[in-house]
Amino acid sequence: MKRFQVFNFQLQPPRIRLLALVLAALFSFLLQSCYSFTGSSLSPETKTIQIRDFPNNSALMNPNLAQQFSTDIQNRFLQRTTLKGSTEVPDILIEGEITDYIISPTTISSTVNAPGGNIQAAQNKLTITVKVHYENRVEPDKSFDRTYSDEAVFSSDLDINAIEATQVKLVNERIINKIFNDIVANW
Repeated sequence: MKRFQVFNFQLQPPRIRLLALVLAALFSFLLQSCYSFTGSSLSPETKTIQIRDFPNNSALMNPNLAQQFSTDIQNRFLQRTTLKGSTEVPDILIEGEITDYIISPTTISSTVNAPGGNIQAAQNKLTITVKVHYENRVEPDKSFDRTYSDEAVFSSDLDINAIEATQVKLVNERIINKIFNDIVANW
């Protein structure tokens, strides 16, 4: 049997395996106490969630925004966590409203050939703002009320249907990522 010499100690292979196993178990225990291997900071006792519809209370109306946002946020939580949907006394309640849906010019260009040099927008910006109420009945100290906002800049050549098909989806996804990370990842 071959012997290994480490710092003037002679360790035989069975002892090396035992030492490696003990170190791995200790490392795993220490790591698990400060980090969740699931990537979630939710308590293991948290089992159910209710996400109410987010009405669109902004001045500019996008007829599909409320339904699209509500469906997307519900899907995010139900698909990426082990939480089950519930309507009666859920462990987590998420509700809120869409408070702003704004399309505004960001870059101005002028047409050289036009008489008087007409000014037109070269790029527009879509901004969506969502107010969120998060209630955690298992860990009440983690509950919060926050406002989330994000934007996307796009060419002024896009028509309203293209904006709603692409830019709204992009901004919704970014806002939902922020909400999800604040609740599940607790970053």
